[in-house]
Amino acid sequence: MVRIIMQGCCGHMGKVITGLVEKDEEAVIVAGIDMADDGTNSYPVFKSLRDCNVEADVVIDFSSVKATDDLLDFCAENGLPVVLCTTGLSDEQIAHVRAASEKTAVLRSANMSLGINTLLKLIQEAAKVLAPAGFDMEIVERHHKLKLDAPSGTALALADSLNEAMDHQYHYVYDRSQEKKMRDDKEIGISAVRGGTIVGEHEIIFAGTDEVIEFKHTAYSKAIFGKGAVQAAKFLAGKPAGLYDMSDVING
Repeated sequence: MVRIIMQGCCGHMGKVITGLVEKDEEAVIVAGIDMADDGTNSYPVFKSLRDCNVEADVVIDFSSVKATDDLLDFCAENGLPVVLCTTGLSDEQIAHVRAASEKTAVLRSANMSLGINTLLKLIQEAAKVLAPAGFDMEIVERHHKLKLDAPSGTALALADSLNEAMDHQYHYVYDRSQEKKMRDDKEIGISAVRGGTIVGEHEIIFAGTDEVIEFKHTAYSKAIFGKGAVQAAKFLAGKPAGLYDMSDVING
């Protein structure tokens, strides 16, 4: 039985994961971390990890970038594995993730869904064939109006996957309104749409001469991210220090 601490337990994803774990015979949430305890959880809730006196095997974090640095410090100090699901990290925080992974197991993924992580592999194969043939690569992502970061962490991960396939020869363009010029052959355009209650849509477009190929992933519920996070937590518990991602979970 994997013992989980849920950081951000009173947020939407925290509640989703709580519901999933209640039905999982291989995991249990032993404590939650949240500044505002709404009193609805069956486990004790603490304001910070440093206040928590409950032993656990792994932390799942779906909270805020403001809590990330202290989370990483605590987990590194205590050798506590952490599944880091919070997006919108700064370059400094990403460096902090790498430093913490030298002392404990850290799994970081821009998107926890199985579908997205399969898509990351598929578009690499497509890029290797299509980009050298002159196809332009564009990413359009759509999310609900309450999402704070843009472009999404998943959109950036998709762009990174394309760029990796092309030996990192490309650069990213987020806003074409500031410069009126033709598209660069070595750019990956990323567009962000925010509105309504869209859970998440990511479209990768390969646009060539007289033909277009599109890959698209649509999330209809945030439960897909919760399922991936729980699966990742069960995978990460007991693992040695290091930096992991969802491909490690998928490959076992």
